Amino acid sequence: MTAVVHTPLDRRYFLALAAQTAVAGTLPRSAWGARALHHDPFGLGVASGDPSPDGFILWTRLLGDGAPLADTALPVRWEVAEDAAFRRIVQRGSAMAMPELGHSVHVEIKGLPSGRWYHYRFHHGAATSRVGQARTAPALQDLPARLRLVFASCQRWEHGYYAAWANVAREAPDLVLFLGDYIYEYATPTDPMGLARVHALRHASTLADFRDRYALHKSDPQLQTAHAACPWVVTWDDHEVQNDWAGTTGRWDRAGFADLRNAGFQAFYEHMPLGAARLAGPGFAALQLYRRLAWGQLAQLHVLDGRQYRDRQACRRANASGAGAVPAGQCAELEQATRSFLGGTQERWLDAGLAQDAARGARWSVLAQQTLFSPRHYPSGIQSTDTWDGYPAARERLTASIARHTPARTVVLGGDIHQNYVCRVPKKAQALEGPAVASEFCGTSISSRSGATQVKLDAIVRRNPHILLARCGERGYGLAEITPTLWTTHLQVVQDPMRMDSTVHTLASFVVEPGQPGPVREA
Repeated sequence: MTAVVHTPLDRRYFLALAAQTAVAGTLPRSAWGARALHHDPFGLGVASGDPSPDGFILWTRLLGDGAPLADTALPVRWEVAEDAAFRRIVQRGSAMAMPELGHSVHVEIKGLPSGRWYHYRFHHGAATSRVGQARTAPALQDLPARLRLVFASCQRWEHGYYAAWANVAREAPDLVLFLGDYIYEYATPTDPMGLARVHALRHASTLADFRDRYALHKSDPQLQTAHAACPWVVTWDDHEVQNDWAGTTGRWDRAGFADLRNAGFQAFYEHMPLGAARLAGPGFAALQLYRRLAWGQLAQLHVLDGRQYRDRQACRRANASGAGAVPAGQCAELEQATRSFLGGTQERWLDAGLAQDAARGARWSVLAQQTLFSPRHYPSGIQSTDTWDGYPAARERLTASIARHTPARTVVLGGDIHQNYVCRVPKKAQALEGPAVASEFCGTSISSRSGATQVKLDAIVRRNPHILLARCGERGYGLAEITPTLWTTHLQVVQDPMRMDSTVHTLASFVVEPGQPGPVREA
């Protein structure tokens, strides 16, 4: 048996770890019946994530029947099979769902053949979870014919239903990249006019609050279906903790932000298919979410964390709205060469990874990060401080790294801004019509509304020749079809986000060829 089940790395969790790593058959049979629940304990669904050539991570969390579960460990069995009927089981084992982790379970599956699909499920007492699908990545030396990849972000509960996720499952992707804002920390507005649905949760400030918020989102059947369809690779943005947080600084300079951040971090870990490598130390003061996943020789995915290590947004004290925008040329801090969006350690790690891509001949280098990377010169003369525009020196260092190592075969994926952008990434932000070094697709939201107008975006496009498309008002996701010789992105948008049964259509499609930086729109 080659699965590992884990908990955080301090003394009390080592005791839990010993309980979680028990394999099937080692617990007394009475343990499974004694704690059988009289409801469906798998009401939050199942998930898999971070596929490797020989395995993946499985996740679930047990729920109580309208009340919190008892403060005790509960046994969970798991199975991985080649078929949906579980006649050809390849691995099985057991774990303890620990109260210290909100009764969540993380199982690391190892030792499977590469490039194959599997089915998995969990059992607790007489209850059995829904069946999910997971897959292993291709072997490192293989060149697969295709990777079908969905990228998505921003799913505020009140702003729309999750019809987009139902359609994602129908797309049959190999992988979903979720780029941040899985939850929103806000309470429902007092005026529900124009909202698709409401909830009764307060503004999240404690671990219990964040657990309740994830339980709310994960209760959605369309989101559960998308999780069960394929592995997910997840990172975060700001709303998993607090709007516009940066590094160790909260939005309002209030005491207690460290506790708030830790609570948000722990709840994120508890509800995502993440492995032990993400635990950066004892407790949850840090999670290392930046990581690399190889899809054979076809693509290397560099998953980035643009929140935890960044410098605080420039000139925030002079900006009454907090992070947002400042008049161009009126914020000297903005231009400081040492300011970083990713932090020095992650910057060096990414540069080394791009060099590795060049050395091993990966066809595509994919930067999976939170927000719009390409510069935007606004007609009003203002400059964003929370996107990469607020960190121009850091962006120039990264574009220089791409130009050195993987020019014309790097694709940047982003989210956050609730708008669809397609861009040629210029090497220099001051030379927008100059040479491009990469292609960018910044996707709109799953459900969260945009505050922009199309008139404003059209004006931005006229002022920024490297921006090929900028659209607001739609909700949806991006679907990328990646082959050794062509990258095709379809911008998929929801017809009516106020309907659970809404259809989805393609807004536009763009192709990228290796060696030709910059997307080209398909007719």
